[in-house]
Amino acid sequence: MNNKNAIIKTAKHTILEESKAIAHLADLIDDDFVNTINTIYHSNGRVIITGIGKSAIIATKIVATLNSTGTPAVFMHAADAIHGDLGLILEDDVVICISKSGNTPEIKVLVPLIKNAKNKMIALTGNKNSFLGQQADFVLNAYVEKEVCPNNLAPTTSTTAQLVIGDALAVCLLELKGFSSKDFAKYHPGGALGKKLYLRVNDLSEINQKPQVSPETSLKDVIIEISEKMLGVTAVVENSKIIGIITDGDLRRMLSKTDNIMALTAKNIMSTNPKRIAADALAVDAMELMEENGISQLLVEDQGNYAGVVHLHDLIKEGII
Repeated sequence: MNNKNAIIKTAKHTILEESKAIAHLADLIDDDFVNTINTIYHSNGRVIITGIGKSAIIATKIVATLNSTGTPAVFMHAADAIHGDLGLILEDDVVICISKSGNTPEIKVLVPLIKNAKNKMIALTGNKNSFLGQQADFVLNAYVEKEVCPNNLAPTTSTTAQLVIGDALAVCLLELKGFSSKDFAKYHPGGALGKKLYLRVNDLSEINQKPQVSPETSLKDVIIEISEKMLGVTAVVENSKIIGIITDGDLRRMLSKTDNIMALTAKNIMSTNPKRIAADALAVDAMELMEENGISQLLVEDQGNYAGVVHLHDLIKEGII
């Protein structure tokens, strides 16, 4: 397969076949899924997720998703579990075993050990009648008719199904817990994602210089203020209140239209009623306001008083854009 059309055909076939399998999972959601959610929600322990091979890889992703959405979870490799890692499981923990067939040797050894410890055990399997399915307290049915692999061997559709079931678990638990964007920010303080949820406008504006002039400031001093503060803008302020704004663009337009510039002051050049934002607003709100209005700076107010400038470059630097 080395031609463009064949590659595109295979890629589309893979995506469509897996999407059909995922859609079918919705028909498999039953009381066992509900009981699993309630068991985890009311548990005083963690969720221990185990598997082997590709299922182990899926388990690590589900663990990560649960942890990031407020449900404490730990990954335990099935092979390592029977060689000492069973000590990870505490009395109140709920165990989820992932296995497409439900009959792998490691699972057959591990399951009785979990049962002996009296922990609630959930099977995430494509075979409800397997050893794992028969031994589990509840079964999350991840049945797929076949792998999209042309040999029906490589875990492809089945691992996608496992992943989707894991996402369904996480989202149901998230909603039950009333997990909010503020909660999410606590678990994601780093990176652009976290910053969108907690970074405030004043976190950015307070590290900038604070350009300002009065309405009577001369044109020369306006230019000096904009140049020295290096934000391409200055606020026009009277009694601590914003009454206007002057940008680099305003200066250029004024110079192209006016010959007698010596008598001009800030109030002759400024644009009134400029866009502004509260100091305690989220930085992401500043980004949206800039995008809506096609501007690169916003004046910042704190309780109605001029507090500084937030610039598009600040948002880019912090990864908000």
